[in-house]
Amino acid sequence: MDLRSLHYFTLVYEHGSVSAAARASYVAQPSISSSIKQLESELHCDLFKRHARGVIATESGDALYKQAKQLLSQAAAIKQKFSHQQQKIPFRLGLVKGLGVERITTILKRFMSSQENMELTLVPPEESADAKIINKELQQKNETFLPMWEEEYVLAIPASHKLALEKELVLEDLAELPFVQRITCDAWPIFEQQLNKSNIDIEVRAKTQTVEYAIGLVKAGLGCALLPKYPELLSQPDVEFRLLDEFTFKRQIGLCYSEYSDNIEALKKLAGIHWPN
Repeated sequence: MDLRSLHYFTLVYEHGSVSAAARASYVAQPSISSSIKQLESELHCDLFKRHARGVIATESGDALYKQAKQLLSQAAAIKQKFSHQQQKIPFRLGLVKGLGVERITTILKRFMSSQENMELTLVPPEESADAKIINKELQQKNETFLPMWEEEYVLAIPASHKLALEKELVLEDLAELPFVQRITCDAWPIFEQQLNKSNIDIEVRAKTQTVEYAIGLVKAGLGCALLPKYPELLSQPDVEFRLLDEFTFKRQIGLCYSEYSDNIEALKKLAGIHWPN
């Protein structure tokens, strides 16, 4: 006698037919019927009386149901008790800012679902970590970089600003333009160099660290912002996005890990892409 057979028995008992039990458990009807027959053979008694619309439990079936439910509950409790005692696997993941909440949520959901006992801690990319999702420029010695995606930078403009009517922009269009500066932006130093080279002055009205706050300030009409181009960002209302003809900056985002990592299997799930040989 096994727990699976008892489980199938209780399903048939509660639903009144083998077919209904099969639909409720997403198990093939023959498998349930076979388990019931095997159970009756082991116990040397009939558990159900068959009729056109289903089954009715016999006296033996009624007696077994109470004991089966108790035994199945105890088995579930035992499993739950010891599953909580399983050792957690700590995993520190460094994340660079501005990757997009929806995109990172999807990656982490896939990663965590493949690692039942994972205890995940998210840390800044400069801290010690088992792996990092960062731009390639932050790669350190003795680390392997596995590309995941590439994105360019665009100018975010309040929809109410006159530049939002223009389809193409050049650096000269930015003269005296109010800006929201994201101080963790990889592209900003190069952007600033090009502005200085062209003798173009802009007005920085606010500084922030995250893309989310930056886009919020743009929506509020405080100024424009230089932001990474990803789908989640481009769907924002009340904001227009434009490429700058004279400024091109792309960043390559990837999974970075130590050459001596002992978490290769976990890293494969985290990357979610073709793994190099």
